[in-house]
Amino acid sequence: MNAKSLIQLLEYVDPLLCLITIGALFRAKQVRAFFSLFLLLSTKVIADSVALLIFFLLARGVDKHVAYPIYFYTYWTAYALEAILSILVIYSIFKLAMEPLKGLQSLGLLVFRWAAAISIAVAIGMAFGPHMTSTKFIINAANQLQRTQSILTLCLLLFVCFAIRPMGLSHRSRIFGVSLGLGILSTVELVSSAWLTNMTTMYMTFSVVRGIAISLAFGIWAAYFFIPEPQRRMIVLPTTSPFLKWNQVSLALGHDPGYVVVGSSSPDLFAPAELEIMRRAAEKTVPVAALN
Repeated sequence: MNAKSLIQLLEYVDPLLCLITIGALFRAKQVRAFFSLFLLLSTKVIADSVALLIFFLLARGVDKHVAYPIYFYTYWTAYALEAILSILVIYSIFKLAMEPLKGLQSLGLLVFRWAAAISIAVAIGMAFGPHMTSTKFIINAANQLQRTQSILTLCLLLFVCFAIRPMGLSHRSRIFGVSLGLGILSTVELVSSAWLTNMTTMYMTFSVVRGIAISLAFGIWAAYFFIPEPQRRMIVLPTTSPFLKWNQVSLALGHDPGYVVVGSSSPDLFAPAELEIMRRAAEKTVPVAALN
């Protein structure tokens, strides 16, 4: 089987694996928890289905000058949308992973939102350039978005690998499985976005490797949602754990602190009712002190 035949086969395998993964999500009743992943897979299925339909129409004699604009805008719109949805998947994975530590979760999500917003703004800004046409802008913006989400995803995967034990997770956890699959996709897309401008044909060895890696990622997701997930372990952290300390600090952020009186205070600062209460309390304590 040559490269062209293998790539054409993978064009049918990918949407099929996406549909299988969606079915696994429904079977495991995890659509709500991984809703952004469901949207990502649905977008992939729709985009691949449109592409296959266009190829079918081309084989039936439809003018390529009519079909190509439809394919172009469908492909690159889906490519950019998949990048945005991948960022949302990262966001949801981080939220699920840090769920036991609410303080670190809220602080991390705040930092993540700012980092993602700035990264997206920079990616779109870098898409502009001299003599920029709408076609070039769409391609550059989509590529920059993919690079942005790829870097964020790989950083998240590194975090999940280090924090999997302290967070009570295991390598059989769906959080790890989704992160692993997303990491494979992000690595492939990061390399692909750099090679895209130098590719002279679709049927290269790199295209075959890319297609196999994408299918592998979808297969990993399907397997993790079909296999029963082990129950999350109870998190037991030592009092010296940095996770515990930073979680306590994060919980305290944004809340008004308590206040204590330091030094003497003038009676004029108190209301008459408060002075009466303190006088009665003092009278009650005097007999007790005398008895002792």
